[in-house]
Amino acid sequence: MNYYDIIFYIFALITVISAGFVVTTRNVIYSAFFLLFTFFGVAGIYVLLAADFIAVVQIMVYVGGILILLLFGVMLTNKITNVDIRTGTGHLLPASVAVGILMGAVISIMVYTDWKSQPVETPVTTVKILGSLLLTDYVLVFELLGILLLIALIGAASIARREKE
Repeated sequence: MNYYDIIFYIFALITVISAGFVVTTRNVIYSAFFLLFTFFGVAGIYVLLAADFIAVVQIMVYVGGILILLLFGVMLTNKITNVDIRTGTGHLLPASVAVGILMGAVISIMVYTDWKSQPVETPVTTVKILGSLLLTDYVLVFELLGILLLIALIGAASIARREKE
């Protein structure tokens, strides 16, 4: 087992454990903070898969946008910080058994598969390739999408500013 495998297992463990806490935690604030660790774990796995652009987008969009919006929405709402999430857990036994069997099958496949027979290639960073493609072959589509997003932003701002009649 090399360092790459150890780092992957650390990121996978962080992702799975924090995702489990997102689902099982009763407090909404704690659940949102565990979601932060889940997003960072997924971004770390993207980095290990040499998808560095997707990892940066994961952090910027999900952590920087969606999670912060969720936290501000929860924290600025009156009296929601002390609300406990209550769910009926009596019907979870069949699903838990099915997930346990599925996890056992996946783990046994992972353990008994010969992973060393595939050649390992040096990963190439995707940011340079995507930047080159967006500014050469797909420059027209890139500019048209930018104009479309600008039109959508102006439309949303005009709808938000419109006075109620």
